[in-house]
Amino acid sequence: MHDYGECHVCRGRVREKRVKQEFWVKGKLVVVKDVPAGVCVTCGEKVVRAPVGRRIAALLGDAKRRRGARTMTIPVIKFETQVA
Repeated sequence: MHDYGECHVCRGRVREKRVKQEFWVKGKLVVVKDVPAGVCVTCGEKVVRAPVGRRIAALLGDAKRRRGARTMTIPVIKFETQVA
């Protein structure tokens, strides 16, 4: 377990958890699951260590690996109502 220190947003306690991270790559949504990240228990802010960020960048850049990935259907809803 890595010590992430305190949250840079609210100064709350940050604990390591496995999270899902979403990224848009060339107009397509890619979800990376089980990412080790520090998550603030107060405000929910997430932070990853530099080696984790580099590994995510490598995964996202590997188009061949993404082609073999599991896919899921995501509904897209247009916001049409005017708000006063």
